[in-house]
Amino acid sequence: MAEGVQRGRVDAGERYDVFHTDCLARDVVDHVTSRWGVWVLIALRRNDLRFYELRESIQGVSEKMLAQTLRALVQDGLVWRKVEPTTPPQVTYGLTGFGREVGEPLTELFDRITRRLSPGP
Repeated sequence: MAEGVQRGRVDAGERYDVFHTDCLARDVVDHVTSRWGVWVLIALRRNDLRFYELRESIQGVSEKMLAQTLRALVQDGLVWRKVEPTTPPQVTYGLTGFGREVGEPLTELFDRITRRLSPGP
């Protein structure tokens, strides 16, 4: 491959190269590790939540940023979205199998940090 040339697709058996800007895996990693992506995955680790419940549980996130983050995570296949046809519509979010798999190390990291920061006996 010539220097400076990036491929958009990866052949079967090849690994994704997350250092290339057009790598699909890089986009998912960027969404997961975004300022709010991590918190959405951690917030959904135990229960499916409605939009307003997520907004309340993740302090500091605006509705706009939460909506953008959820849209990206749904598009990446990490989070599912269910809309109930009520007035107003009730929208519930939860982790897909892929989302649980990706979120597990984040949850472990979060738990290790909080244990480390907790005052000892």
